[in-house]
Amino acid sequence: MRLTRFSDYSLRVLIYLAVREEKSSIAEVSRSFKVSENHLMKVVHRLSTLGYIQSTRGKKGGIELGMDPKKINLGKIIVELEPDFDIAECFNAAGDACRISPVCRLKNFFDKAKKAFLKALAKYSLADVVKNRTQLVNLICPS
Repeated sequence: MRLTRFSDYSLRVLIYLAVREEKSSIAEVSRSFKVSENHLMKVVHRLSTLGYIQSTRGKKGGIELGMDPKKINLGKIIVELEPDFDIAECFNAAGDACRISPVCRLKNFFDKAKKAFLKALAKYSLADVVKNRTQLVNLICPS
């Protein structure tokens, strides 16, 4: 299983904002993680649409968490961010050209693994991820 780069960047933005605990900018996050501002603008827009962050324009604008990190469930956010979890071709009926799909049992095993993955993530929140706040701050928000 592999998360899209979009989900990866989304989680990084949330981590950054959780440890900063103040308004930040896309440019700051971009510099910290060495990620394109253009990519992050799309990420921030989506996270804002979902309510995970608040984005304010203008001179005193910026981005900040839109809710308590304890309320940001990792399993839920991955489900909301990932366009699909097509682990193999057979998960997408429209694009499935595999000859053995009608009788293959592998899809069932992959589906169980996917559900277990999401169930495991659902046990954690963003607050769990940033419990080592001091160490994270030193790495991504150096003075």
